[in-house]
Amino acid sequence: MEEETTSSGGGQNNGAFLIASAILAVGIIFSGAYYVTNNSGVLSRGKDGLIATDGQVAQKAPVDATKLPDDDAVLGDGNAPVTIVEFSDFQCPFCGKFYDETFPQLKKEYIDTGKVKLVYRDFPLSIHEMAQTYAEAGECAHEQGKFWEMHDKIFGEQKNGVATIDTLKKWAKGLGVKEVQFNTCLDTHKYADEVAKDVKDGEAAGVQGTPSFFINGKLVVGAIPFSVLEKEIEAALKK
Repeated sequence: MEEETTSSGGGQNNGAFLIASAILAVGIIFSGAYYVTNNSGVLSRGKDGLIATDGQVAQKAPVDATKLPDDDAVLGDGNAPVTIVEFSDFQCPFCGKFYDETFPQLKKEYIDTGKVKLVYRDFPLSIHEMAQTYAEAGECAHEQGKFWEMHDKIFGEQKNGVATIDTLKKWAKGLGVKEVQFNTCLDTHKYADEVAKDVKDGEAAGVQGTPSFFINGKLVVGAIPFSVLEKEIEAALKK
């Protein structure tokens, strides 16, 4: 009888411990989800994996803005007085947050009015299993003049989970690209070196995570709200 009582008490304790652990785990998950979806931040590569930090205006000397754009996709008037070079990762949740919450107003207020042109450069983080493929898909679409359509599609679908290669091909077909040309481009990793060059150039300029923006050469890091971006753009317009 004594052993039976002891065993029963142990089972109750173990059950209580498991329930408490489950509650704690759920709390951690929801806390992490809240951080990702409610803070302006940046994802960086660290020695232990992915690091999430608050977004900020970096305290660095501006870089030569004329050297930042490559042959990448440009949105807006090529003669716009302000150039924003964005280094981004299609699978990064903070990049998705910027796309959802800041990009539409940036486009309406500054890109469509001819004040800003946006240059998109790839900075896929190795922690994201499809980031490199997404970047290459963007380049393959860019080859056919469909980069921004693919850009919008990938970011627009981000909340629905990670897409497969077949899904990317399906999306591209729906955007009106030449199917065989796009599929061959993606399957042969035609633009892998181009993506690698973007990463190398970004690192040389001081990029450590995504999203990162150079506003006429001034580095601004994170999924910044439009109010912060607006302040930086207006300052650049006055120079």
